[in-house]
Amino acid sequence: MSDGLDLRLGIDVGGTNTDAVVLDRGGGLIAKAKRPTSADVTSGITAALDAVLEVPAVEPGRIGHVMLGTTHATNAVLERSRLERVAAVRIGAPSTTSIPPLYDWPADLRQAVSVGEAIVPGGIEYDGREIVPLGTDELRRFLASVADTAEAIAVTSVFASVSDVHESAAAEIIREELGDVPVTLSHEIGSIGLLERENAAVMNAALRSVATEVATALESALAAHDLQPVVFFAQNDGTLMALDYAVRHPVLTIGSGPANSIRGAAYLTGASDTLVADVGGTSTDIGVLVNGFPRESSAAVDVGRVRTNFRMPDLVAIALGGGTIVEDAEPVPRVGPASVGYRLREEALVFGGETATLTDAAVACGRLELGDQRPAEARRSELERAMRRSDEMLADAIDRIKTARGQAPLVVVGGGSPLVPDRLPGISEVIQPRDHDVANAIGAAIASVSGQVDRIYHPGPGGRSAMIDEARQVAHDEAVRAGADPAGTEIVALEELPLAYLTTPAVRIRAKAAGRLRAHQGGLHRV
Repeated sequence: MSDGLDLRLGIDVGGTNTDAVVLDRGGGLIAKAKRPTSADVTSGITAALDAVLEVPAVEPGRIGHVMLGTTHATNAVLERSRLERVAAVRIGAPSTTSIPPLYDWPADLRQAVSVGEAIVPGGIEYDGREIVPLGTDELRRFLASVADTAEAIAVTSVFASVSDVHESAAAEIIREELGDVPVTLSHEIGSIGLLERENAAVMNAALRSVATEVATALESALAAHDLQPVVFFAQNDGTLMALDYAVRHPVLTIGSGPANSIRGAAYLTGASDTLVADVGGTSTDIGVLVNGFPRESSAAVDVGRVRTNFRMPDLVAIALGGGTIVEDAEPVPRVGPASVGYRLREEALVFGGETATLTDAAVACGRLELGDQRPAEARRSELERAMRRSDEMLADAIDRIKTARGQAPLVVVGGGSPLVPDRLPGISEVIQPRDHDVANAIGAAIASVSGQVDRIYHPGPGGRSAMIDEARQVAHDEAVRAGADPAGTEIVALEELPLAYLTTPAVRIRAKAAGRLRAHQGGLHRV
């Protein structure tokens, strides 16, 4: 990077607030801003960007990289809005016809996304052999039937994580029949597990227009300030991907918010292994920091009540945040799940509103000084009961994320950090670092770029070393495609899982590579 482009701008869009930070070359925080998230989200990004660039210490012309963590993809799935219409192709007849594509999707989400599903002949055996030849005629007939309605195509093949030959062949046929329609191939998104991988591929195809909208809005906001940085999106494992890569793989941005916060907690405290609670305005996400990165979930992850298997941080999420609505009830107060969200400063009691929230409870209990404290004092008894209930819910969530008995430290970040008490069961120390309120944006700004492979390999002439070398190279190349500097990319995780009860030896290998950002070349671009 040239000496004149030594600043990083990190932006994180939450359910309540949009945060922005600027870091110098050494990682020092020189500016931060927090603005309410807007209904259209884009306006909140613009407001936070405007605010942080007005700080005198910030020279906009020195910003060389911008990193964005966003909830756009998550919100689109949850709200069933702004989704592309997708045709789902499964290559797996006749062996997989008993369970049709999208069979377990909620009816409203399936109706919003799908224009049709088909299972065509084909598929790969676990050892890479072809089970059935690809049914090209059946595929072409299906594509003809959805040509006028499909905005994107998702292709999933049996054991595509072993060999992508059928998915790649199908992509060529789709281009011949439908032209430049966006195509998602499941082996680029998920890992082992046909149905979960298929779900992830269809969801990714449905989110392409959302990602494009966000990318365009961010570029417009940057251009309005005459900024010409390299733009990255934060992804689910606490690392970054280039803008073009994110537009092709938008499903990988789901879960980026909590991952950013966990990485930010590591940066602010210097810890590499600890528990982290990110307390926002709408929810609290509790995760585990392992070797400086979020611990990844080993189980299928539900997104919008759909089971998927792409990489996600291992989290316990609960509906506790500064905007969480509380109601006095017997035998216990009702805390959440509803929240006033980004309307906190309009509806909370301490801001002159008429809705009791956990922010009001924190004020009544003396954990926070904010706004006009008299309305909270007037309802102190019920708000204290709500705060005790909140503490119990938090303790239970922490117990569920822990994998070992005994005491462990807890790093608390996020704007809702004052909701967390000084003492909790099973916690040796509650740590609230300086600048905890913008840990999510800091996590985005300091992140590296990564690539990952999760495949089944079969020992060949080169034996185990050849399999490991291939997996390492694939992960390295994936990180470079995502925007990493080839010279500064290395393997940070490697896992071998021998598969039992098979007629031929097989090993599942998971490898992850991470590296520094590719150098800025001048001009706003997408790497």
